[in-house]
Amino acid sequence: MLSIGDLVLDITIVPKARLRVDDDNPAQISVGGGGQAANFCAWAAHLGEPARLVTRVGDDEGGRLLVAELEAAGVDVRPVWATQPTGAIAVLVGPNGERTMATQRGASVGLTPDDLDEKWFEGTRLIHIPAYSLFETPLADAARAAIAFVRRTGGALAIDLSSAAGLQAYGPARMTRDLVELAPELLFATEAEAAALGVPLEGLAKIEVVKLGSSGCSVSGRLVASPAVDVVDATGAGDALAAAFCSAYLRGATPIEAAQHAVEVAATAVTTIGARPR
Repeated sequence: MLSIGDLVLDITIVPKARLRVDDDNPAQISVGGGGQAANFCAWAAHLGEPARLVTRVGDDEGGRLLVAELEAAGVDVRPVWATQPTGAIAVLVGPNGERTMATQRGASVGLTPDDLDEKWFEGTRLIHIPAYSLFETPLADAARAAIAFVRRTGGALAIDLSSAAGLQAYGPARMTRDLVELAPELLFATEAEAAALGVPLEGLAKIEVVKLGSSGCSVSGRLVASPAVDVVDATGAGDALAAAFCSAYLRGATPIEAAQHAVEVAATAVTTIGARPR
């Protein structure tokens, strides 16, 4: 499996009590790799799938450390080094595991089609495209070129809608046209993202998966419940679900079987802080 898009620094802040304005707030703070494309690949590798990330990062200490960390997790990273700084995301986690994110995407959005080597995409059975990788050019042009490379050899396409706010800024009708044109086999969305799109997901992909948080997910309208766990941090759980679903799908599972596997993996993701497997 292969994904193209963000590799950024996640700074996760879990306050120990309700935040007090203009005062100190004790918290647990952790720093690690993030970015939807990178998280998807990390979970895919954790599940035993060959995983490759194509990304653009700053040629700085942070970028080099993030690439090394992901490679140590078993991901084949094909970085394009940039003069712009590596991106960063500050994640504030609420008392029930809900998240608020402040995002600086940095070097990642500058990836161009000319940066790609077609050999990177040979043998790819599935390419995962976060909608983040379609929201801004030239990264969107690179993502489309990558899809074309994979389609030529019969690979499948999975798209994740990524962000309700991002969809609103990009234009729901515009994204709907993109989905009709690209015709993904798999489409992932949260309830908020599906609502932001403003049209039914049915017919936009071969299989539509709606991520429902602690309730699990729905697959083409059928609910698959999640195991009950104590939620610590939901960051990366949706990426874990998508990676697990894609892995099972490629191994021949039915959509319901793939969803059952996916919610079990996602349930493990929310029990620890951070977006990646432990």
